[in-house]
Formats: sequence, structure tokens, C-alpha cells
Amino acid sequence: MKFMLTWEVHPEKRQEVFKVFSRMSAQDDQADMGDKIKLIGRWHDMARFAGYALFEADDPKAMANWALNWNSYMDIIDVVPVLDDEEAREVGRSRPS
Repeated sequence: MKFMLTWEVHPEKRQEVFKVFSRMSAQDDQADMGDKIKLIGRWHDMARFAGYALFEADDPKAMANWALNWNSYMDIIDVVPVLDDEEAREVGRSRPS
């Protein structure tokens, strides 16, 4: 299952988050997420210190637990399940005409 997550960093935490995140390696990032979450991609709005990311996970509790790692630095606006094009087409094809 894929999840799209959106966030916005607390204004007073922007420099601290920028410092912490910019020093993380890909291995640090994976350790932070745990072995039940796979990062597909992440995009940053550097002007607003906001962004969104796409993850793959079969355990929504793992997603919630990971999001809480960053809770003191940012608001997690949404964590929603999403479908890619082929999955959405498959849903459409399964519907009666």
C-alpha cells in the first residue's frame, strides 16, 4: 500500500530541522523509518519548509509510529493511502458499466 504524507515544519524549528535532516544519510533515513516502510520519493518546498513524500508500507501503525519521530519539529498534515495510475485503472475496470 502506498501512502502520501504532507508536512510543514514549525517556523521556530526550521533551522534545527534543516541541520538535522541535511546531515542524515540514506541509511540514517531508513533506520529512522524502520524496516516496514519504503520511501519512494520525497519533495521539499524550501521556501515554506513544507513538502510531501510517497511511501510504501503494509502497516499503517508503522507509518504513524515513524511520523511521531518528527512530531516535535513539524505538523504532519495528512497521511493518506493513494493509488498509482494502473491501480486506479484496475479499480475502474472492476466497476460495473
